[in-house]
Amino acid sequence: MSDQDLTRIARDIVNSYNTADWKLLKSILTPDALYNELGTQRQVKGPDQIVKTLQGWKQAMSDSDGKVTNVFVSGSNATLEITWQGTHDGPFTGPGGTLPASGRRQTTSAAMVVKFQGDKVKEIHHYFDMMSFLQQIGAMSAARA
Repeated sequence: MSDQDLTRIARDIVNSYNTADWKLLKSILTPDALYNELGTQRQVKGPDQIVKTLQGWKQAMSDSDGKVTNVFVSGSNATLEITWQGTHDGPFTGPGGTLPASGRRQTTSAAMVVKFQGDKVKEIHHYFDMMSFLQQIGAMSAARA
């Protein structure tokens, strides 16, 4: 596959989230795809579980979306730089339990490493600053130096 093809498919991960097009997301994943969400320490396997995890984020922030600011391709891997934004208007379930909606807006920078197997996504490693996210939605106080 060309770098352009890998870039398009990797961007489709974010685009499918933005539009809640879960059918598109499932269509680009291998049957045994892995989603490794480093910020929450969650690892899920398979298209259905990956979609369920991302739907949880969409339920916690119904207006949330990601903006891809850079894409880097090397071999069969693509790395996206993403800015996620959204209003915490629904319950967020994470590693520490469920947080009720705060009504607060957040902006979180992230990187997503996408590993391909042929023309399908085999692995997604999503890196983001969970502490900053939790501080912005009021679930954690800012650290003091």
